[in-house]
Amino acid sequence: MHRALSFAALGLVTLVPLLIVVASADPVGHHGFAQWVVDGMGISGRSAEAVQRVFAAPARVLSATSAFSVVALAVFGLSFASVVQTGYERVWDLPSGPWHSAWRRIVWLAVLTGYLFADVQSAALLERMGSLRVAITVLGAVLFFWWTQRFLIGGRLPWRDLLPGAVATVLGLVGLRIFSGLVFAPLIVSNAVTYGAIGTVLIVQSWLIGAGVVVFGGALVGRQLVAEHERRSRRHRPPG
Repeated sequence: MHRALSFAALGLVTLVPLLIVVASADPVGHHGFAQWVVDGMGISGRSAEAVQRVFAAPARVLSATSAFSVVALAVFGLSFASVVQTGYERVWDLPSGPWHSAWRRIVWLAVLTGYLFADVQSAALLERMGSLRVAITVLGAVLFFWWTQRFLIGGRLPWRDLLPGAVATVLGLVGLRIFSGLVFAPLIVSNAVTYGAIGTVLIVQSWLIGAGVVVFGGALVGRQLVAEHERRSRRHRPPG
């Protein structure tokens, strides 16, 4: 839970400005953090409108971005990547990577931004494809989390040991999406009326905490599955 809270706090101050800036530079869609949250939470109607109002990307974002904003975003972004990396290392009882592996956090953050942006943009293109869209989205998510674990821990574990964690993470995110549509969607509407924009932000922050639990919990479930498989293999291995 402690790491999930760090994931949510740093994720909010990293992904919100990063995806808003990227969306403002997009001449076509302008789909940024708001659309990603709407898709991730599985909300629509008034709930989606409340999120869009809070996290919409104004056209003046690029012109208002200062050098200090870029530096702050870089610091928060690297801290966010560090939280994810350290979480995976703790799950697998691995020592911290060497100092010169910090470049992996930069690359991962860039790939994460591109992945989220592409996911939002492709949603409109694949909207009419039904089950095919779901299959493509799930497969893309499994590949991303599979690669994320391998990349951030510096390739210290084989690919086959990391696949169960990637699958468990995506299944958890699907469950979180269903839960969000049932529980968070009405809360967004009521909080927006009662507390205004801050009420919407609090619900989004709660959803990010849930996402952090799923990200680290999925990796932990994956490790337990691998450990159980190894125990069964040793038990059925012939002596000598």
